Order: sequence, then C-alpha cells, then structure tokens
Amino acid sequence: MRNWLNRVAVSTAALALLAGCASVPPEARDPRDPWQGFNRAVFKFNTDFDNAFMKPAAQAYQFITPEVVDEGVTNFFNNIADVTSAVNNALQFKLSRAGNDVGRVVVNTTVGFAGFFDVASNLGLPSYKEDFGQTLGYWGIAPGPYFVMPILGPSSVRDAFGFGGDVVLDPFFSLENDKIYWGFIALRAVDRRADLLAAGELLNEAAIDPYAFLRDAYLQRRRSLVHDGNPPAADEDGIMWEDSAPQE
Repeated sequence: MRNWLNRVAVSTAALALLAGCASVPPEARDPRDPWQGFNRAVFKFNTDFDNAFMKPAAQAYQFITPEVVDEGVTNFFNNIADVTSAVNNALQFKLSRAGNDVGRVVVNTTVGFAGFFDVASNLGLPSYKEDFGQTLGYWGIAPGPYFVMPILGPSSVRDAFGFGGDVVLDPFFSLENDKIYWGFIALRAVDRRADLLAAGELLNEAAIDPYAFLRDAYLQRRRSLVHDGNPPAADEDGIMWEDSAPQE
C-alpha cells in the first residue's frame, strides 16, 4: 500500500511540473480554482485513464453481473461506508446520526446478510454517509483551493486530507492480507464506476466544458453536505457563492 501511495505522489509531482507551464486565460479564472492549469492536466490524465481502464472494466462488470448481484455488491460497500459515517458523525457530535448509522450497520449486517440487502432503509433508518472531509468542514476548516487528485478525481485541499482520514477509518484498512485488501478496493472502485456509467455519458453530452461543469457541481455539493443542506451565504473561504464563479 505504501509503495502505491509513493507512486501516486511521484505521479502528482510529475503532473505538477507539466502543468506549471499551462496558462489559464483571464476569463476562465476562478477564485476557487487557482491551480486550474495543474487541475486540468490531471483531469485529462484521469479522463484518459478512465477511458482506457475503468470505464471498460465497469462496462464488462455490468454486462456479466446480474442486476440483483450488482445491487447487492453496492449495498455491501454502502454498509461498510456506514461504519465510517458513524465515526464521523460521532466526531461531529451528531450523536443521533451516529446512532442511526450504527443501527443501519447492525440491521444490514445481520438481517441483510452482511449488507447485501438494505433492510435498514426499508425500516426508516436514513443513510447519511458522513466523511472526514465533512468532519473537518464542520469544525471550521476551510476547503481551500479546488484540487483534482490523480485517479481519484475532484477534491479540495481539505477533502484530500479528509480522504486520508477515511482510508484509515475504513474497516478494510485493518486487513493484513494485501491481496484481499486490494481485491476489495478494486471491486468497490469498479462497482462504483459501473453505477456512474449513465451519469458519465450525460456529462460528456451535456457539458460544453466537462471540467468546469464537474468542478462547479462538486464544490456546490460538498458545500451543501458540510452544512447539512443549509449552507450560509458565504463559503468557508469568505467568498460569496453567487459571486464565486467567473463573471461574463
């Protein structure tokens, strides 16, 4: 695992050097995205990687996997995510939500056969899926610049650190067998990509600039999640949301 992280760090540094010469025209500048030259280079790399590997793998997975099995695998990983969500809700002192997440895990792991069936939702236990990036935001940590992570995609400086926290909190992280660990990680990535196939096609067809569309959608969604659907007029960096996009 550490060797893989080292490779990602080296790749990121290389992409930063390549993107350093990339200039962004004034009309395309965005105060939330000061590293746009770098981010666009990584976005292109991620798109090429996805088209070459992830998308074909997801299409093959979707083709050979019966719908009921596909849904069960998604439910299984969502059940694992509820464990991380419970910890993050507790760290935010949202104790009722933390208890709800624990209840979901107990019900889905037992009655739902290790999470393959989402019985908890049918019983009225909602899914919150809090992550460590949201926890940092809850405690007043500003998002910082928009940041596209190699392979992993849209993020911010805060959410990049949050991702590291979620990796440690992930129950799979405690697995000592690397083959089993990476097997679960690969299956989760392919299953998640398969669930996004339709959305990816819509993005490519509808957006004039997929990079800007995805950036704006990501930042807006994350801001809403951090504030539990009720964000303030100004974001954590003090930028008025309505004025944060480039002006015509």
